[in-house]
Amino acid sequence: MGFFAGLDAEKYDRQYSDRQLARRAVAYFKPVAGKLAWLVLFTLIVAGCGALLPIIVSNGIDSIQNNPAASPALLIAGLVLLVGVTGWCANWAARRLAVRAIATVVYQLAVDAFAAASSHDLSFYDQFSSGKVASRITSDTQDFGQLVTLINDTAAQLVESLILVVVLLNIDPLMTLYLLAIVPVVVVLTLLYRNLARKVTRNGMRAMANVNSTIKETVSGISVAKNFRQEAHIYTEFMQANRTAYNVNVRRGLVLTIVFPTLNALGGLVSAALVYFGGLSVAAGAVTIGAWYMFLMSFDRFLFPVLNLASFWTQVQNGLSAAERVFALIDAEPAVTQVDAQPAGSLRGEVEFDHVTFEYKTGERVLDDFKLRVKPGETLALVGHTGAGKSSIAKLIARFYEFQSGNIRIDGRDIRSFDLTDYRKHLGIVSQSPFLFSGSVLENIRYAVADASRAEIESIAHQIGGGEWLETLPDGLDSEVGERGARLSMGQRQLVSLMRVLVQKPAIFILDEATASIDPFTEVQIQQALNLILKRTTSFLIAHRLSTVRSADRIIVIEKGRIIEEGSHDGLLARGGHYATLYNTYFRHQSLEYIEQARERLAISS
Repeated sequence: MGFFAGLDAEKYDRQYSDRQLARRAVAYFKPVAGKLAWLVLFTLIVAGCGALLPIIVSNGIDSIQNNPAASPALLIAGLVLLVGVTGWCANWAARRLAVRAIATVVYQLAVDAFAAASSHDLSFYDQFSSGKVASRITSDTQDFGQLVTLINDTAAQLVESLILVVVLLNIDPLMTLYLLAIVPVVVVLTLLYRNLARKVTRNGMRAMANVNSTIKETVSGISVAKNFRQEAHIYTEFMQANRTAYNVNVRRGLVLTIVFPTLNALGGLVSAALVYFGGLSVAAGAVTIGAWYMFLMSFDRFLFPVLNLASFWTQVQNGLSAAERVFALIDAEPAVTQVDAQPAGSLRGEVEFDHVTFEYKTGERVLDDFKLRVKPGETLALVGHTGAGKSSIAKLIARFYEFQSGNIRIDGRDIRSFDLTDYRKHLGIVSQSPFLFSGSVLENIRYAVADASRAEIESIAHQIGGGEWLETLPDGLDSEVGERGARLSMGQRQLVSLMRVLVQKPAIFILDEATASIDPFTEVQIQQALNLILKRTTSFLIAHRLSTVRSADRIIVIEKGRIIEEGSHDGLLARGGHYATLYNTYFRHQSLEYIEQARERLAISS
């Protein structure tokens, strides 16, 4: 495996120029412009104090040499102390302001990145790892924040360098111009180094995103891994991702440390030449000892930030690469596109598929010229083999995916004309694996309607089996559900999910029924909750239970993205077609007649 294997860019990644990144970054700093103005002021004070020190010391040396009896050492020490304390205070104030400004910027950048990630449709997460997305929202935004501190430090040193250039020109203009000839060399090397630094930095971040993604997937699926005794396998997967990250970051470190030592050595040679020729000038009486000392000190302070440009550029590239990854997430084009943002208003729940074609991947058609009309308040059961297109119909109604051709209308209006947030307020969805968030049962029921009162929820809960299901919970509505609802049984999770929909009071209800077996008592309660929802909504039931199928007003049988049969349960059975085959395969064993016949056969055989 090569160092950069598996570190390809995501499809939504894009490359920004430094100018584009700077323009985007400036927009985030506008809200903290006041803090930045003070930061600039304190930075100038820090730079000025740094430039004053060699001037004070060199003038003091000349004063002592010219008038030893006056002994101005105490005054010089006092001035050095005053400048040092002033510089320290200004530096403390500048860093305090920088911390606050950075925290504000990182906060807003993370908010925007999370908002973009949460607004993407499900097809986005079909393609891209949620762990890698999370890495951009957390790690990369923090790396971008460090960029501000680096720029501030570099700016302070460059301002100090400019002040010192003026000082050096006053001491010896010709030698200063010779020394300034090193600057173009440093700039050229830094510019050549920039692209390589950005590349290895970007790869390093991708490697860490792979590690984060591997950890997230492993932790999420740890119970499955333990069930199948695959702890060694997931450890090996982590080690491979971690080893790749190690190799990439070692190579990154080697690349990022090449230029600075080279330039530092170059600076050392120039400094040695300056000491030699400056010493000759002092011996010849061309300059004083103090002036020579100030030239040496000023040049060293001037040269340090110039040489450090390459080193700082390494870290600046780290921040720019982080910003590039975050902005790419924010700018990723959504697959689901709305042509308008009309408020949904009060929906009756009429749904029409008009010659709809849909495919998850190009060339792999799921729905083919699909036509369907569902009346307001009608309950429709969708049945068919796995992969027939049942769940796809539900996902298109919810606008989780974009269809390729045709149209879907809700109450006669183009589904693409709604404001998505407002439209989805009218949808109630229960997935096949009900997801509950850490917290109490009450908090999960209130998830879509935060202002629902406890009394209202308790009233609805007691309409389901007289509220007996609450009595099975240790603390009733205040029972903690655990991570992903792990403390509740599958049946209890389904009841909480159905309660969530009942409180929401949607116009359209979508149920992708769980296939897991539950006890008969809980199934009766689930059916009661389901009936409460069905009598007030247009419902789409992807059914796996016979009781659910029978409760539907109409059943449609789907095969390869087309409706091949539709009608009532009894009518479809009488036809002896595809539904009858599905019934005998999947549903018949759930019927009371089948159970009684099985008991009779068992009694006879015994």
